[in-house]
Amino acid sequence: MKSARNRFLTMMATATLVAILFLPRLAMASAIAVVAHPDVPIDEISFTELKKVLRGDREFWSSGNPVTLIVRAPVAAERTLLLKTVYEMSENQFRQYWISKVFRAEAASEPRIVLSSDETAELLTVITGAVGLMRADEVPQGLKILRVDGKNPGDPGYPLAE
Repeated sequence: MKSARNRFLTMMATATLVAILFLPRLAMASAIAVVAHPDVPIDEISFTELKKVLRGDREFWSSGNPVTLIVRAPVAAERTLLLKTVYEMSENQFRQYWISKVFRAEAASEPRIVLSSDETAELLTVITGAVGLMRADEVPQGLKILRVDGKNPGDPGYPLAE
């Protein structure tokens, strides 16, 4: 009887340890991180200010570096979430939004469109002032993950969860 109890307690302890170690990673895997070049002068941004940055309404960081938007190509989870939560637009409306913004000289250019997370990471590494969205579990070391409204990807209430 005592050995069955010990096995049960060992099994429960193991299950608890697995939950502690892996559940945060699972939550992070489903979150989209706001990622920036390491020299971007902020570590945290409000969701309202993030919308301004991602919509091209803020063209420069406080350091004077221009904001360069890196956006995944259509069908990527990051772009789908961006259109849904930040732009609140369809794909066609998004395209028209940027064409109009550039035409009216409200933006110097449209966002840089990339095909993969690797391309996103590469441009975020080499373009000072660059900002984009990536799956939180794919962000390489050396890039800066910005907290949004004080929350990190995977935290309850994080605004960019899939």
